Amino acid sequence: MSPRTAILTAFPPEWDALAHRIGQPETTAINGMPLVLGWLADKPVALMLSGISMVNAAMNTQALLERHAISAIVFSGIAGGVDPALRVGDVSVPERWGQNMEVAFAREIPGGYAPPTGIPGGTDLPGHGAWFPRDVVIGRVDEAVAERRWFPVDAAMLAVAKRLEVVLERCLSVDHCLDHTPQLIVGGTGMSGSAFVDNAAYRDYLAATFGARVVDMESAAVAQVAWANRVPFLAFRSVSDLAGGDAGPNEMLTFMGLAAGNAAAVVTAFVAALPD
Repeated sequence: MSPRTAILTAFPPEWDALAHRIGQPETTAINGMPLVLGWLADKPVALMLSGISMVNAAMNTQALLERHAISAIVFSGIAGGVDPALRVGDVSVPERWGQNMEVAFAREIPGGYAPPTGIPGGTDLPGHGAWFPRDVVIGRVDEAVAERRWFPVDAAMLAVAKRLEVVLERCLSVDHCLDHTPQLIVGGTGMSGSAFVDNAAYRDYLAATFGARVVDMESAAVAQVAWANRVPFLAFRSVSDLAGGDAGPNEMLTFMGLAAGNAAAVVTAFVAALPD
């Protein structure tokens, strides 16, 4: 069997948007999480539910790589929109990923906070209250351990994504539609951490400090595992809510089905466009 493109999703709505598209499915599991080996757009794929959050995503991605021949990793899912230019339903395909909750908690001093100095990962970025971001300290088999802030996606995969033309859905039902047509937006920065973000001030901080477009709870973890194993990686994240920037209550539960479906549609077109 030829190596497969792995397609990861974090939780059931993302999985459901893709599972019915898999042809000749062979269902198994890794760490209790479902894994389907089959075909998508006439290409061999492995669709896996990673579980929500950073540790689950990293653990199960590594387990998948150790058990199956994987040529590339794609993530399909939803995210909180951070860039004010993004709207619900848009699909973001960042060119790099970082971790927003790899932090040092600073001690409080009169007038503010004093981040620790000289610690691995550093604390050179502006803090959000007592939280000061740190870089990841990581190496790989042929590269020395060093501080690393960003994990870039694969350039060739990103180039394929830039050429895609996909019509995205704007309606959940006949009488429940967005007031805009969602767009595919390639490039920029994505951030991931172990907390669900629904806070306008922290959203603004992510935009100002990292230039973030979207924030989620898995992609940077998978990007780190892919980097360590030298496996090409790309993530497609559709905006389900505005991470605290919504005019009213958080809309994730309302629009996660539409967003997951839009991400799945783009991923399907992407897999179809991959060279044989």
